Amino acid sequence: MNAATDTTLNAAAAIVEDYFSTPVRALVDWVEPFAAQVSVARSGGPLTRSKIDALVQPHALKTLALRGVPVYGSGFIAAIDLLSDAHSHLAWWQGEDRRQLVLASQSLNKENIDYSALEWFRVPMATGEPHVAGPYVDYLCSDEYTITIAVPAEVDGFRIGVAGLDLLVSAVEQDLTHRFAALGSEVTLTNGVGRVVVSTDPRWATGDSVRGSGLAELPRAACAGVALDVIVDPG
Repeated sequence: MNAATDTTLNAAAAIVEDYFSTPVRALVDWVEPFAAQVSVARSGGPLTRSKIDALVQPHALKTLALRGVPVYGSGFIAAIDLLSDAHSHLAWWQGEDRRQLVLASQSLNKENIDYSALEWFRVPMATGEPHVAGPYVDYLCSDEYTITIAVPAEVDGFRIGVAGLDLLVSAVEQDLTHRFAALGSEVTLTNGVGRVVVSTDPRWATGDSVRGSGLAELPRAACAGVALDVIVDPG
């Protein structure tokens, strides 16, 4: 790898780290006070959907108003069987009108969905660390290619669920590709399982696999703080 390519890789990684640090920090900042609120609520009786919704709403709406990052949706996803009146629950607000998502009215039994195996829930619950998942088609919320950032919430040593936010890949692409293009080389952002997130190279589309493609042989660098890599084609 020559010095110019190394410089481009470092610059591309810095762009990604800066871009995603803001939403990660926003979630981290509200997880602890939210968990404290849940602890108080639980001491006063069983946790219910309505209690959780009331606690989550101000945090979610504040996250939706986050500047500099196109947050599409935000809220809290409860651990399975955390609540007394629901097996699972998403306290979630999204869209330009910032309305609460009501899964039960959208599809039969969506309110009882077991999301415990989904990456955006499973990984932060297992590791206790923030996690960036995607891109994937979000059939629960937006029905669009989505990146979800999630941070676990903990009460008395028990992980009660994750605080999260969604970024639509189309919006992330608008934000990042022009910044990458300014570096003078084709830059591709990939996720932890080797799928393309966004790329300035028209040969690669969101969701393409790095494995077995020309991307696999190109220089790459990991982005600190998120499970994402940047790949540079020096041309």
